This record gives sequence, structure tokens and C-alpha cells, in this order.
Amino acid sequence: MPAFAGMTISASGMLTPEQLRRYLNRIGFDGQPRADRETLATIARFHTAAIPFENLDPLMGKPAELAVGALVAKLVQGRRGGFCFEQNGLLWHALETIGFDVTALAGRVRWNIPAHVPMPRTHNLLLVRLGREQLLIDVGFGGAVLSGILELREGEQATPHEPFRLLRDGDGWAQQISVGGEWRTTYGFDLQPQLHVDFGVASWWASTNPASPFTHGVMAALALPDRRLALRDADLAIHHLGGPTERRRIGTIDELIRLLAEDFGIGIVDEAALRARLEAVELLAK
Repeated sequence: MPAFAGMTISASGMLTPEQLRRYLNRIGFDGQPRADRETLATIARFHTAAIPFENLDPLMGKPAELAVGALVAKLVQGRRGGFCFEQNGLLWHALETIGFDVTALAGRVRWNIPAHVPMPRTHNLLLVRLGREQLLIDVGFGGAVLSGILELREGEQATPHEPFRLLRDGDGWAQQISVGGEWRTTYGFDLQPQLHVDFGVASWWASTNPASPFTHGVMAALALPDRRLALRDADLAIHHLGGPTERRRIGTIDELIRLLAEDFGIGIVDEAALRARLEAVELLAK
């Protein structure tokens, strides 16, 4: 497949007992995981508060690797974050290892996109079946990430952060989040099962194409228990749970790197290379 040279596609597989233990430690889950609703909701809440959404690898010209070992090495052992294919890829393996019945789904991002603009399937979410229940979990949607789980049904549902709701949209569904009293669509999706190879292709495009926003700007997000942190280039927003939003402009590259490392908890591998890339894309001038 010459067009995708260098792309790593994950094969279906589970984590080893040691890999699962390290993942649970990484997110702060210290109980005994079981294939039940309580465990699923706890993992959603803990994962989104511990593993940041971030795009530093695509920004640095490094395609995302979705093989199990690569995901564990980066997001768990390397204390890094990633975008949806990495976040939900790792989660997919962890949930199956615990014993959940998981189906991967694909979504079309609608966040800040006019309704009439067609979008490709460049988002990954997961559907979990527990008896007769169908539950959605998605730890990879940036600043509007779902920090809990949603039942697959129409109507408003509470989460540890803002209310979410699902609406029927033709043959599929639309997910929405309530922001400032306004319902905003995050993405649309249907229930067509996806394979690991499907996400390998989409991830390769998102992490290498010059038209992808992941390759030419900085994105980082974390859903902490009392607030959300969202960084886009040099603009930081702190959304306090049930309170106001603080916004500030990052003034220097030093401040930006320190923010990524300390506030978002991202393990910076090569600070000199990152600094050079940040200077090259001129984030502070945008």
C-alpha cells in the first residue's frame, strides 16, 4: 500500500495483565475493574481527567501509531496524550481486556462546522453493550470530551461536567453538549461497526495531511473534576464547572511549553525540537 507508507495499523488485541494494570494506575483507578456500568463510568471520568487530548506528534511530523504496544508506550508509560484514535484505541483494548462487549463507531465532526459543510468520518467513539443496555463512551473529543457515559437514547443526560444529549439524525445520531445554555453539536455518527484498519487509514490522514488541523497548530485539553482546560495555539480557556470561563493569551514559547508540561501533564520528550517547531509555525503571531 504505497500511499500509506509508514502508517501503523493496529490489529485487534487485548492488553496484557501488566499493561492493564499500568493503564489503570495511569488514570488513578485503584479498584477491581468489572464489566459493569459503574466501572465503565468511572473509567470515563478518570481517563479524561488524567490523559490529555494533544496533538504534539502530528505537529512534529510524526504519524500516530495505533498498535497496542505503541499506545501503551506513549499514553501510559510515556505519560503523553493523543487524539481520538489513540485515546479511544487504548480504551477499546482496555475495555475488551476487562470483559466489556465493545463496538467501535465512526463519527463526522460538527464542532464549529457549519451544518451544510460535508465532513469525513474522522472521529472514533465506542459503543458498549451491557445486557440490554447500549452505552456510549468517548474519551477523545478534545475540549468538549464526554467525561461520563451516555445511554443510546434520545434526550438530555447528565455527565460529571455539562449536560449532553443525543438526537436522531436520519439513519444515525447527533451528539450535543450544552454550553452556556445553548445546545451545540459535537459530531454525528451511526451504528456501522468499524474495524481497526478503518481507523488506521483515518488516523494516518489526520496526523500527516497538511490540510489537517493537527499538523500545524497546538491543541490540548483536559477534563479535570472542577474545570476543563482547553488550549488552541496560544489561547487558553479554563471553563470552571458551574462557573465562569477564564481566557488568557500565552505570551512566550517558554510559557507555552511549561503549560503543556505542568498544567496538562504532558511528558515532553524533546523540548528543543518542540521549541523549534513552535517557533516555525509562529503560534504567538496567530
